[in-house]
Amino acid sequence: MVLDRGDLLGVARPVRTTAVALPRQPGVPYAMPAPIYLDHAATTPVRAEVRAAMDPFFGPTFGNPSSAHRWGRAARAALDEARERVARTLGARSDEIVFTSGGTEADNLAVLGAWRARRDPARRAVVSTPIEHKAVLAAVHQAAEEGAEVRMLRVDAAGRAAADAAVLDADVAVCTAMWINNETGVVQPVRELAERAHALGAVVHTDAVQAFGKIPIDAAALPVDLLTVSGHKIGAPKGIGALYVRRGTPLAPMLHGGAQDRGRRPGTENVAYAVALATAAELAVAERATECARLGALRDELEARILAAVPDAVIHGDAAARAPHVTNISVPGADGAALLMAFDLQGVAASGGSACQTGSVEPSHVLLAMGVAPDLAASAIRLSVGVLTTPACVERVATLFPSLVAKARAAALAGTTSPTGDLAW
Repeated sequence: MVLDRGDLLGVARPVRTTAVALPRQPGVPYAMPAPIYLDHAATTPVRAEVRAAMDPFFGPTFGNPSSAHRWGRAARAALDEARERVARTLGARSDEIVFTSGGTEADNLAVLGAWRARRDPARRAVVSTPIEHKAVLAAVHQAAEEGAEVRMLRVDAAGRAAADAAVLDADVAVCTAMWINNETGVVQPVRELAERAHALGAVVHTDAVQAFGKIPIDAAALPVDLLTVSGHKIGAPKGIGALYVRRGTPLAPMLHGGAQDRGRRPGTENVAYAVALATAAELAVAERATECARLGALRDELEARILAAVPDAVIHGDAAARAPHVTNISVPGADGAALLMAFDLQGVAASGGSACQTGSVEPSHVLLAMGVAPDLAASAIRLSVGVLTTPACVERVATLFPSLVAKARAAALAGTTSPTGDLAW
C-alpha cells in the first residue's frame, strides 16, 4: 500500500501506483514497489481527525488564551477543554496536566523539576534504569552535576528492571523508570518499582511515551507522581506532549516567565497542538484494544517468518511481556547499519533503535545493559508496526529479510557496510 499526501494526515488507504522514485545508486536498477514504513515507534503520521480539530486555531480562533477579549476567551475555553480531555484519557484531573513541547521536555521537567524542588540534604539519590530514553538519562546526568547521587537499577537479560533493595532506600529523592522500553517494547514493572519507591518517600516518575495508547493508564490508581506522554507517537503532530503531575507533587519550573499553567510551564500556550493531543489521545484510547490486537498479530507473524527464514536471528526481550508494536532483532554476523541501508534501498523504513540516537556507531545502550554482546548488539534493528502496516507489508519484509541478511553478512566479511560497493544490493 502506498500513501498519497492526504493519507499522511489520517488512516492509510490504498491508491493506484506503479513504482516509487528513490535516489538511484550507480549500477542499481530500480523498479520499486510501494514503500513500507516500519518505524512507528519513532513517529506516526498525523491523523485526519487531528488535523481537522487543529485547523480552526490557525484561522478564526487564533487568540491568546491569556487575553480577556472574546478571541482570548475562545482560545482559553478550547485550551481548558483540551486539558480536561487529556486528563480523562489518563485517569487524571485537569489541573494535573501540564502541556509541553514533547516527551523530552516533559521528562526533563519531571526529573529535574522534582529533584530541584526537593533539595533535601538527607535525600540526595536519584534512581533510574540504564535502559531509559536519552531524555531521562541526560536529565539524571544533569541532576548529578547539581549534586545528586545517581543509582541505577539492575536489568535482567529479558530487559526488565528490578526493584533492588540495595538501590531503593530512604536516601532516594526521585525515582524514574520508563513504562515500555522504546527499543525492545519490554513492559517494565512500574507498579512494583513505584510502590517500593513511594513507600520510602521518593517522588516517582514514569516515561509512558511508548505506553500511551498501547496499555491502559489510570494515573489516579498508579503509585506515580509524574507521567510523560508525547503526541507524535499517537497521531498528533511533533511538538506537543504532556506531563501528569499528581496534586501536591513538588515541582520546580524549568522556565521562568508568566503564570501560565500555574507557574509550572510559563509561556503562551499552543492551543492548536493541545487540541491535537486531546483528539489523538481520545482516538488512541478508544481504538486501543482492537488496534493492539491487530498490531500484536502482525508483529508476531513478522517475527515468526523472520525466525523461520533466519534461524539464528535473535529477538531481544521476547522472554518478557512486550508492547504489541515493537520488535528488536539481531542477526549474528551482519552489521545493523548495513541491514538498515539495504532495507532503505528496498523502500523499507526501519531503525537501529531510538530515533534520537540513530546514526550513532555505538551499539544500543539498552541492549548492552541487558547483557547482549557488543557485536550482537551492533547487528540489531528495530521494526515497529502501526497504522500504516498491513499483512502485505509483513509479507514483503519477511520475504526480503533472508536475502538482505545474506548480503549484509557478505558485506561484513568483505569489511564494508556500504550498499554502494561491489555487492549488488
